[in-house]
Amino acid sequence: MKQVWIVATGGPEKLQQREAPELRPRTGEVRIRVRASGINFADILARKGLYPDAPKLPAVVGYEVSGTVDAVGPQADGAWIGKEVFALTRFGGYADTVTVPETQTFEKPAALSFEEAAAIAVNYLTAWQLLAVMGGLKRDETVLIHNAGSGVGLAAIDIARHIGATIYGTASARKHAFLKQRGLHEAIDYTRLDWTREVAKLTQGRGVELVIDPLGGSDWKKSYGALRHTGRLGVFGASVMTESRLPGPLNLLRVGLGMPWFNPVALMNRNRSVFGVNLGHLWHEVPKIESWMKDLIDGVNAGWVRPHVDRTFPLARAGEAQAYIEARKNTGKVILVT
Repeated sequence: MKQVWIVATGGPEKLQQREAPELRPRTGEVRIRVRASGINFADILARKGLYPDAPKLPAVVGYEVSGTVDAVGPQADGAWIGKEVFALTRFGGYADTVTVPETQTFEKPAALSFEEAAAIAVNYLTAWQLLAVMGGLKRDETVLIHNAGSGVGLAAIDIARHIGATIYGTASARKHAFLKQRGLHEAIDYTRLDWTREVAKLTQGRGVELVIDPLGGSDWKKSYGALRHTGRLGVFGASVMTESRLPGPLNLLRVGLGMPWFNPVALMNRNRSVFGVNLGHLWHEVPKIESWMKDLIDGVNAGWVRPHVDRTFPLARAGEAQAYIEARKNTGKVILVT
C-alpha cells in the first residue's frame, strides 16, 4: 500500500510517498480502499511543527477519507464489505488504504462522488458544531464567517443558509462572485478594507450574533469586538501561525501573546460568550458525532449540504496540494485522489 509521510518539519517537500505493509483491520474496525482523502489546515500545521495534536514525526496525517470497504475485523459488522463509505480517521488518511473503527464510518450518499464525500466529514461537522450546536444560530440572526472561501467557510454558508440567517463573510475579492452564488449576502474584501468597519456599517453599529474565526492571535479580539449583545464567538483554529517565518516555538509564542484574555465578569456584563471547537478532541463522543452526521447526511439528501471540491491532486503530489492551500488559491476543498 502507499502512504504519504511527513518526514520532518519544513516545507511541502517534506511530504514523501512511501510503500508500507498491508493493513489488517483490528477488533471493531473496517478496512477502506481509499479513493479520495481530504486535506485540512491541521495537516499543514503538523508539517510545520505547529500542531500540538500531531503524531511524532515521521508520521502520516489526514483526518478523512472516502472509498470502499473490503474487509472487517473481529466484532465488526460484515455488512460493511463492498459498501461505498466516507470516514473520519485519527491520522493516516494520506494513503490508499486505511483501517478505522466502524463507528467512524458512514455510508456514502449516492448523490456524492468520492471526492465530494471526502469533503464532508471534517468541514461540515466542524461547521455544524460551530453554528448549530454551540453557536445556536437562529433564523434571522446574523453570522460573520471568516475565511468564507475555505472548506469550513463554504460548509458554514450551507448551514447558515439552511437555518435562514443573514450571512456575511470575509474573503479576497476574486472569490466574492462565487460566494454570493453559494448564498453569502455580503462579501468583505479583508485584503483591501477594514472588515470591522464594514461589519459595523452593515449592522448599523449593532454587531453580529455569531462570528466563527479560524484566524487566531489578535484577530480574535477584533472578532469579539464585532459581536452584538448576546453574541457568540466561535474559535476553531489559528491560521495566522503559517504567516510567520519564525521557528515553531517562537511562532507559537508570538501568536499566544497576541491572543485576548476573556474575563468571565466582562463576558457577563457584556452578555457575550466565547467558545472553542476542536473536532479532533471528540473521538470519545461517538453518539454526538453520529447524531450530527445523520443531520448532515439528511442535508445531502435534501440538497442543502453541497460539498464543493476546488481541485484534486494525485496522492503522490500531496506537497503540491498543501502549497496550493497555503497560497490561498483554493475556494472550497482540496482533495487527494488515489
